[in-house]
Amino acid sequence: MHFCKFIPVFVASIVIATQAIASGACDDFYARLPNVTRALCETAKLQPTTIRSVRGRPIYMRDTGPQDARLRVLVIGGMHGDELSSASVALHWIDLAQAVPGQTLWRFIPALNPDGLFSRPSRRVNANGVDLNRNFPTPNWERDAAVYWEKRTRKDPRRWPGKKPLSEPESKLLHEEMQRFKPHLIVSIHAPYGVLDFDGPIAPPSRLGRLYLDQVGIFPGSLGNYGGVHKGMPVVTIELPSALLTPRDVEIKRMWLDLQQWMGDTMAPSVMAQGPVSPSRKSP
Repeated sequence: MHFCKFIPVFVASIVIATQAIASGACDDFYARLPNVTRALCETAKLQPTTIRSVRGRPIYMRDTGPQDARLRVLVIGGMHGDELSSASVALHWIDLAQAVPGQTLWRFIPALNPDGLFSRPSRRVNANGVDLNRNFPTPNWERDAAVYWEKRTRKDPRRWPGKKPLSEPESKLLHEEMQRFKPHLIVSIHAPYGVLDFDGPIAPPSRLGRLYLDQVGIFPGSLGNYGGVHKGMPVVTIELPSALLTPRDVEIKRMWLDLQQWMGDTMAPSVMAQGPVSPSRKSP
């Protein structure tokens, strides 16, 4: 029998296996996350990347929007595993992005830190005890990160930056996505301070929904410092009011609409003036 006859069967097997993995993710997310139905998760059609967490859990991703869109936005939830609401809001936003297709290509990573998220109890840090939001290669990380952790946080174990930048598979994944996807904007969803933070070279949004701008500064290894300050890639950091409860659905939608309004007013004109840049369609 010719080898080519086996190819459709092989491809079908891969598709079935991927669907089974995504279905398992929805079982986990539905059981763990607030305000997430099984239907909401299944509608998101999450796809596993080839990079797994420290404990071997899949890290899921979803693209939605035209692949040739000029404006590209990367949305991250669950960087801190005990901020469950951040992953929930990311899943709700996938649903909103699919419901009203626009001219933006969105790439969602709803749960960057699955080991922390699915621990009992959930943990801010990953399985190696590293705060992923201290693990990015900001300038002078080797000099500043340990000093900041020792002096400013008094060696808080919840904020340990790790032994070196990008030491963790989860932070490596996000770093590679920044290079591969070439986003014009990163939105990082956190909790529970109830404010809106921003790092980057453009005018920030003054509010998203009920969250008002309150720029809290930068620190070694943070995504805002690395992306917004060092790389000039604007980073909107959303701090939801609660780590365990999401805002009401109407507020989740209001934040989404306000974000798009700001993007249209502030980012779209300059982006549209640029030549097209094609991101990679392949996840790592």
